[in-house]
Amino acid sequence: MNKVIGRPRYIIPHAQDNGPTPERAAKGVFTGGRPAREKTVVDAMLSAGDISQDQADAADRWLRTWIFAYDGYKEFSDNHQPNTEIKHDDLSWLMTRGDAIGCLYDVRQAIGACGELRLKGMLLEKLSFSAMGRTLFPRISPDLSRKKVSAQCALVLEQLYEFYQNERLAKKSKKETCTPVPFRIG
Repeated sequence: MNKVIGRPRYIIPHAQDNGPTPERAAKGVFTGGRPAREKTVVDAMLSAGDISQDQADAADRWLRTWIFAYDGYKEFSDNHQPNTEIKHDDLSWLMTRGDAIGCLYDVRQAIGACGELRLKGMLLEKLSFSAMGRTLFPRISPDLSRKKVSAQCALVLEQLYEFYQNERLAKKSKKETCTPVPFRIG
């Protein structure tokens, strides 16, 4: 016997807003944009002029890579055009996530474990400079520890940007060296 289903069980009349709940929005400060995200110390350093937009973009790239690698999802912008040529199965999806973990490993090798610790504090745990300072430098004054952590975080973001820049240039030069040259006789 074949069973025919006339209509779906759950009807979703419109797309759901997955932004912060009103309670969560009241507790934090969110950036305007889609998806809304909580402001971090990276945003504070950018608005203060301590880092450039390129360095903030590198931090965002690292965070998106980490979320994809360990949580298994990506957030796309509203104008994202999906690739219709590739359809992932379970294995290829896990291999793609494994590749993302390899990228994170390369970053850790480039900036070191201490740099990665500061990235995780800034971006994943969303700690303030004061909170990181209390943890990393418990024996010095809170003001001095906050200033030290702020300078270290700016340096780590500069190193992260340079890593991504060097990676992009290496891929570009590799692509140029692999370009076939037309063969001519005579």
